[in-house]
Amino acid sequence: MASIRDLKKDVNFVLGDIIEAVYLWEAGSNNKDSEEGTVIIDKAIAIFDDLMDKIHQKGVDNSKAHFKNIRVQLEEKATELVEELNKLGS
Repeated sequence: MASIRDLKKDVNFVLGDIIEAVYLWEAGSNNKDSEEGTVIIDKAIAIFDDLMDKIHQKGVDNSKAHFKNIRVQLEEKATELVEELNKLGS
């Protein structure tokens, strides 16, 4: 069960850091409540909800593969969000 707890923490920290980075970008560029930032934050929240639903899913046949797949999805989706955030800074 500790690995599930760690996975939940990872999802929370990774997506929370991305949201915080958006707020820092907005503060640094005087674009408070920017539409671009709001889109990234909304995507991060949707990804969080989706991954948490998958973590809490019951009746999984191969739990090890299931949680490994969730980690891979977190990496891929976080990378996409970071790339979008980096485009804002350009």
